[in-house]
Amino acid sequence: MVAKQIARQPFGRTGHLSSRAIFGAAALGNVTQDDADRTLEVLLEYGVNHIDTAASYGDSELRIGPWMAQHRRDFFLATKTGERTYQAAKDQFHRSLERLRVDSVDLIQLHYLVAEADWQTAMSEDGALRALLEAREQGLVRFIGVTGHDVAIAEMHHRSLNFYDFDSILLPYSYVMMQNPQYRYGFETLLGMAQQRNIAVQTIKSVTRRPWAEGQQHSANTWYEPLIEQAHIDHAVHWVLGNPQVFLNTLGDIQLLPKVLDAASRFEQRPSEETMQADLKSLEMAPLFV
Repeated sequence: MVAKQIARQPFGRTGHLSSRAIFGAAALGNVTQDDADRTLEVLLEYGVNHIDTAASYGDSELRIGPWMAQHRRDFFLATKTGERTYQAAKDQFHRSLERLRVDSVDLIQLHYLVAEADWQTAMSEDGALRALLEAREQGLVRFIGVTGHDVAIAEMHHRSLNFYDFDSILLPYSYVMMQNPQYRYGFETLLGMAQQRNIAVQTIKSVTRRPWAEGQQHSANTWYEPLIEQAHIDHAVHWVLGNPQVFLNTLGDIQLLPKVLDAASRFEQRPSEETMQADLKSLEMAPLFV
């Protein structure tokens, strides 16, 4: 049976129609090339046409590299740098191009820009942003974004967008996370700003159940305990996709990936408040960031 294709929509002002489920390539950080190649087949099956990786995602860029000879045109390709200074970010970005086996990427992002000291350095005259702007001038990248998590990230993204007109942002978004009034207010304010400027909004941690308990055996390759039953994944994924402005970046486990993509392919409408509250209580869900 052929999988239903995931819907696509404009990725902000980039001109690219991206699948609403974007492949979060942290899932390739510690897998074999054979496993990575099987994952590629799953992505193609569901019509996923956007890959989001990072220099810090283990071997992820190395696993994507072999795909590019045949499939570069099939994907909007994004990576990230966690470096904060000009030279370090420049060097890391060129290393990413080599690892990905490409001459250019579509999007480069400042990775996890939350801490005040990091922000000040990255945005300074000798900061990482300068390296990304230079790369764009050289034709090595077309668009520039910024990412992060923690409760404070919505406010920090707002600050970043006031400093520079980034093309995309990335931050957590889930039903359980939005139960935090502070985070909900910051997220919704940021979303309004992004809508006015036509900035793409990527979201992460959609299928979080709760943080791993101390000493708990990890049943998935994620740094939090994920939802695992298809029905619960459906509810979480459909709740996120029920916001027409956002994209959902998939989780860091290739075994659960097909369930997330299957849910995204069947999206029709956001589940009811009653459905989400029932999951919240029965699964004892808890936010990752407090």
